Amino acid sequence: MTQHVPIRRAADHRPALLDLFSCAGGAAMGYNRAGFKVTGIDIVDRPNYPFTFHRADALEYLAALITSGEIRRYAAVHASPPCQAGCALTVGTNKARGWGRTHVQLIPELRTLLDATGLPYVIEQPNGKAPVRADLRLCGEMFKLDVLRHRVFELGGGWSVPQPAHPRHRGYVRGYRHGVYRDGPYVAAYGAGGGKATVPEMQQAMGITWTNVREELTEAIPPDYTELIGAARLVSMRAVAA
Repeated sequence: MTQHVPIRRAADHRPALLDLFSCAGGAAMGYNRAGFKVTGIDIVDRPNYPFTFHRADALEYLAALITSGEIRRYAAVHASPPCQAGCALTVGTNKARGWGRTHVQLIPELRTLLDATGLPYVIEQPNGKAPVRADLRLCGEMFKLDVLRHRVFELGGGWSVPQPAHPRHRGYVRGYRHGVYRDGPYVAAYGAGGGKATVPEMQQAMGITWTNVREELTEAIPPDYTELIGAARLVSMRAVAA
């Protein structure tokens, strides 16, 4: 008689990171590559999210974790809140939640909750679109990507990430601007029409292959960005532990 021996899986001892307003997981993948175990939270179902996922209101979920003390299971928090209530890139999420609020109102509320966690955190936003501190600025050209996707990152909780040099752009973003078509090495990973990138072009340019949903790709940031941030956070954690 064959004896079935249960398989013992190694415990996952990686530090846990909470990914709020997760969308399909562009940021999450970078943190995972850096060495974090990631859990995503979004107001709508994200079946393409590559890690543990919970459908929930991000602010309510975070508040509940703080109240219960469960937030202590996490080592850090990342948040990519919608940049504005009427933005074409985020209107689906806003409509589902019924916000009717602008980014100016949302981010201070989010920041108050993040400060209450006592954890290091990251708030990511498009460049110049919201009242966040620009503690770090990233661009696709810093990683030799075929998309620019300028983003700013507020780093809360007393830590920092070395600012990479911003290389000169190699040319234009391909597409129409004010009725004039320009060719260039970068794809326009937002919207549709007017020479905007196709889904396969966005996937290749940002290194995001696990979703082919246009809306998710237009909202995503390249994993290279958060892999850099996550690696720097782990260095800081190890320095404190040493």
